[in-house]
Amino acid sequence: MSNYSAPIRDMQFVMQELAGLDKVAALPGNEEVSPDLVDAILEEAGKFAGGVLAPLNRIGDEEGAKWSQGGVVTTVPGWREAYRQFCEAGWPALAGEPEFGGQGLPKLISTAVMEMWKSANMAFSLCPMLTTGAIEALLLRGNDEQKAMYLPKMVSGEWTGTMNLTEPQAGSDLAAVRTRAEPQGDGTYRIFGQKIFITYGEHDLTDNIIHLVLARLPDAPEGVKGISLFVVPKFMVNADGSLGARNDVECVSIEHKLGIHASPTCVLAFGDKGGAIGTLVGEANRGLEYMFIMMNEARFAVGMEGLALSERAYQHALAYAKDRVQGTEAGVRGGPKVSIIHHADVRRMLMSMKSQTEAMRALAYVVGAATDLAHHHADEAVRASNQAFVDLMIPVVKGWCTENSIEIASTGVQVHGGMGFIEESGAAQHLRDARITSIYEGTTAIQANDLIGRKIARENGVTIKSVIAEMRSVGAKLAEGDDEALAAIGRALHAGIEALEQAVAYILATYAGDIKAASVGSVPFLKLFGIVAGGWQMARAALIAKAKLDAGEDGGGFYRAKVVTARFYADHVLAQAPALSYTVVNGARGALDLPEDLF
Repeated sequence: MSNYSAPIRDMQFVMQELAGLDKVAALPGNEEVSPDLVDAILEEAGKFAGGVLAPLNRIGDEEGAKWSQGGVVTTVPGWREAYRQFCEAGWPALAGEPEFGGQGLPKLISTAVMEMWKSANMAFSLCPMLTTGAIEALLLRGNDEQKAMYLPKMVSGEWTGTMNLTEPQAGSDLAAVRTRAEPQGDGTYRIFGQKIFITYGEHDLTDNIIHLVLARLPDAPEGVKGISLFVVPKFMVNADGSLGARNDVECVSIEHKLGIHASPTCVLAFGDKGGAIGTLVGEANRGLEYMFIMMNEARFAVGMEGLALSERAYQHALAYAKDRVQGTEAGVRGGPKVSIIHHADVRRMLMSMKSQTEAMRALAYVVGAATDLAHHHADEAVRASNQAFVDLMIPVVKGWCTENSIEIASTGVQVHGGMGFIEESGAAQHLRDARITSIYEGTTAIQANDLIGRKIARENGVTIKSVIAEMRSVGAKLAEGDDEALAAIGRALHAGIEALEQAVAYILATYAGDIKAASVGSVPFLKLFGIVAGGWQMARAALIAKAKLDAGEDGGGFYRAKVVTARFYADHVLAQAPALSYTVVNGARGALDLPEDLF
């Protein structure tokens, strides 16, 4: 089983050179954010991730969380101590609002730190991830009493949070939610119903768990417009902040899953003993709207899981490829046995893993920085343009990164050969853990339909056309000069942009008149957009790295590796763009014309 070492050098490069750390640091409230502070945070987070969380990853997979009678859920040995250290070090509060005890650091910084937690131990990282989403919803829509009661202890990590959306009969169709909320006349409600797939819905890490729950009021309209959001604590909270009586919410079981075994995925029953007491968040019948505040935060975070697991699988495969001696090097007759990294196809697989992981990191961090600008820039127009970019890219970060992680983790198994299929090697865990990411918080098709519908067709492609224009400006820079590698990257990026534009034009021309035809190509389009957007960032990285090399800076081989990796991405990944565009434009009939009885 390999260790985890945070890729701090690449994180620093992406944050400083691609995501624009200097612009984020110049925002109001970020006066103390400096490269030295960021480097110190990354170093300390890397130590915690590699030294505390990563060693628990294997035992978490092998032993898993345990459920016992009475709804008690016990986490894996070592989990509670690690969580205590996590909170004592202040990590939950990193990006929290200072008003409630947070450190108020930018999204860009928390994004990099989040990647480390998820690479080191994805199952552990899910608990603070869900808490962050619940905090965000309460910050934006909770009343003053709710904020004062819950947020300080949630921001510190003393209490955790959950999001309770779906039910056995509902799945992704939240219009079918049946959990009900009965008003008590004193500002409280009694909640009755069952929720499924609740991550860390019950555990022994903290004294209290704050559930955000979707439910219907008695007079609510049908469908999604009749859903309200309620905050339902595991233990009631007294006026002085101490814990009161146990609320009527119980974990009736936890799921037996393909991966992330140490993360308890709970079935929660509300109201079996008279009704769970909750309070309304915001206005009645606007719960789904509010829950999407949490959902967008969670979708970005799940995209980061895809990136993080890709990095972990790559590190694992690379360590094995350097250590495993097998066969002689091709073209060296009578040569000695060599480690498998000398074999051409192993190098291709490793470069595929490395290049796509770096492309995903670059795109995700750029979106993280844009979030900071959207929230805090002094100019309203700058805030609006960055928010439009973030809204466009969230489904891409979520869908593309997670789908990639499954492929990359599978490639990691392949690098190990037969040993990859043996659990003791550890390679299979990354694949099993990654498999949920393309389903979590809305499947890839849900992300893709959101992308082509709400984010492209609804605004007639305004934002994506602006992004394509930025891509073209990078392509023009690649065409300058006579560097062969940059020229090759430029040609591939140009072809990718052309393919993307064709697909966008098809969606804009088709969506309103034939939504099914457009939707058949939505997932291929998301992959196409992700590939080209990743290629855009890799091209930017190559330009910067080449300038550093021309200035005599080698960076210990870092900049040379950047150019070579970007070239590989162009030749092996960006090259897929025209085929995906063809599928988007021409793939509808083959998917829709076969009658159901002929399947």
